[in-house]
Amino acid sequence: MFFGEFASIEVLVEKNHPYRKIRDLVNINELLPKVEGLYSAGKGRKGYGAEKALRMLILQFMEDLSDREMERYLKENLACKWFCGFELASQTPDHSYFRTVRDSVGTRGMGELFAAIRDALKRQGYLKEMFTFVDASQLISKLATWEERDKGIEKGIEKLNNETIQKVAHDKQARYGCKGKSKFWYGYKRHVSVDCQSGLINKIAVTSAEVTDAEGLERICPRQGAVIGDKGYGISPATVTIKSRGCHDMTIKKKNMKIKNRDKDRWLSALRSPYERVFSVLPKKVRYCGIAKTQLQAFGEAIAFNLKRCLVIGVAKINLRNA
Repeated sequence: MFFGEFASIEVLVEKNHPYRKIRDLVNINELLPKVEGLYSAGKGRKGYGAEKALRMLILQFMEDLSDREMERYLKENLACKWFCGFELASQTPDHSYFRTVRDSVGTRGMGELFAAIRDALKRQGYLKEMFTFVDASQLISKLATWEERDKGIEKGIEKLNNETIQKVAHDKQARYGCKGKSKFWYGYKRHVSVDCQSGLINKIAVTSAEVTDAEGLERICPRQGAVIGDKGYGISPATVTIKSRGCHDMTIKKKNMKIKNRDKDRWLSALRSPYERVFSVLPKKVRYCGIAKTQLQAFGEAIAFNLKRCLVIGVAKINLRNA
């Protein structure tokens, strides 16, 4: 108590700490009106205020923490306390609070937060959609489905597939997905478009795992510029989507296609390789149940990625006014 009375948490956090840079980068107060649910999350017996709620929500996604991990991190990490607006001796929330905040914000609210930051970056010239890299990756709900198989046997289900798994699975919206001929997973698929100028995520969408890359492009395709993608986007309906949006097709073509140009495709492969890093840093594990909450997770992770990326490319301040 003696230490808490005389030492300020402000002086205990390093001047060049990344959390200081994040706080300088975006004005949290300007984001608050975007999501009405934040105000309801800040009220009541466990209320800590809308601003603290938003800071904790952003930081949880930035550090990829579960609710219980976030509870401990907030108690033990001084920089985390400072970023979220707590003092040294302040009482911090328990793990149940973070679920309350997410439920109050909702998928729509998280999408509005993501869009507000993205649109602000567009107005400042960091996102121009001249060249857009598109790709998809797996979001894994469970590493194994032996429990579901046992339940299926009890119910007389001979084979688990995307038509029968929903009868025995806890998450009724998760499905089996496949990439190539040998890479299978159970869960969802995350579709992402990345601006090639800045490396920032422009759009992000979640579907069930069986939706192909070509089918998912409709959800993330830009409305101008060139679309760069692998062989999964060089076929219909992706090519139809690209044309209907008025974009230029720069997707790699399959070997059996007459229009395939091997030299061009080798150049496109080299062109798109730097943007694969986006998928190497985004989490691949589903934290919540259902496609809506998984989309909320994807929005949160995209916000965290873009903020960290802004520090790398040297964005001085994200001007959120009129976003």
